[in-house]
Amino acid sequence: MRLVSNLLLPTATVFLAMAATPVLAQEEVKIGLVAALSGNSALSGEAITRGLTIAIDEVNARGGVMNGKKLVLVKRDDESNPSKGQLAARELVEKEKVAVVFGGIDTPVSAALVNVMQELKTPYMGVWAAGTNITHHGKTPNYMFRVSVVDERVDLAMMKYAQKTYSAKKPGAILVNNPWGESNQKGLEKASAELKLPLAAVEKYGASDVDITPQLTRLRSAGADSLILVGNAAPAAQVMKSLDRMGWKVPVVSHWGISGGRFNELAGPLYKDVVFVQTYSFFGPQNKNGQKVMAELKKRYPDIKGPEDILAPVGVANSYDALMLTALALNTAKSVDGDKLREAFYNVPDYDGLIKTYKKPFTSSDNDALKDADYIWVRFEGKNAMPVK
Repeated sequence: MRLVSNLLLPTATVFLAMAATPVLAQEEVKIGLVAALSGNSALSGEAITRGLTIAIDEVNARGGVMNGKKLVLVKRDDESNPSKGQLAARELVEKEKVAVVFGGIDTPVSAALVNVMQELKTPYMGVWAAGTNITHHGKTPNYMFRVSVVDERVDLAMMKYAQKTYSAKKPGAILVNNPWGESNQKGLEKASAELKLPLAAVEKYGASDVDITPQLTRLRSAGADSLILVGNAAPAAQVMKSLDRMGWKVPVVSHWGISGGRFNELAGPLYKDVVFVQTYSFFGPQNKNGQKVMAELKKRYPDIKGPEDILAPVGVANSYDALMLTALALNTAKSVDGDKLREAFYNVPDYDGLIKTYKKPFTSSDNDALKDADYIWVRFEGKNAMPVK
């Protein structure tokens, strides 16, 4: 009898393991992240990860979602490469069975996911990339949601800022030569017409260019009295170094790509003169969520002693609020089915968030939760992005 029992034991063990696996799966809801976790924009991916992790732990501590299911984060590095981003998103949905794919800093990657998420019928939640066409792409139904800035809105805000603050009459645009730059060119041209503020000229530069002097010289010759800068930290830093070599002292208003890397270290002495857009700052008085997130950051990361140690704060703030809205959508849908969850985003209850109080943040005509009234202006002081007074 002992021999028979021992022979049956492995079979019984396998059966019990197989039986337990579906139960475990039912107790979890996976959240995917496709972002730059390495390379020049790795800081952005780390900031997003921190915001998501803090929010996920908070949700789980309250009992999870959908009657007790725990949220689990599954990450993939897109290396700022659209093709790798597409492969990563497919793997997360098809193999890991994530309910939502969160996206990172790079517009080319996020824009490349529009058709993928449409095909997979899975919601995407952007927390950084600002390309207008990520959420405004004309496809129905729309699976692309975002808690971040939108190029078209930022472009209008940058032009208004240059006009009001620097009395600009002919701003020039210096844009990275990729789909993100193209998105901003369209937005700036639209803003120019709306404000009746002519652009002196539009120039493009490559992400790997180290000398942008020719483009800047053309802008100066065209009479640009201010510059609108679009680019991530490393390439935009080369623009500022070229300006310094030219000795051209011109006001620079920037999109927020410069906050996702080591711009303050790479850009030379002019880095501190650039004013750029953000959605949140941990400096100054904080609401209850700001206090809570700040306390968690200090507890989890010993190098963070205060707001001056939080690098890429928008990555933390946007992802925190986006995860909370996603949890509300999951509870509303009571399902991880892509279509049901997509519809649930339009019906989430009001949420008193970190960045703002969200009241019906998504509508059938607008999948972007943040408006231009939610933007703030900052400049670097050392490594810190300090609000402009």
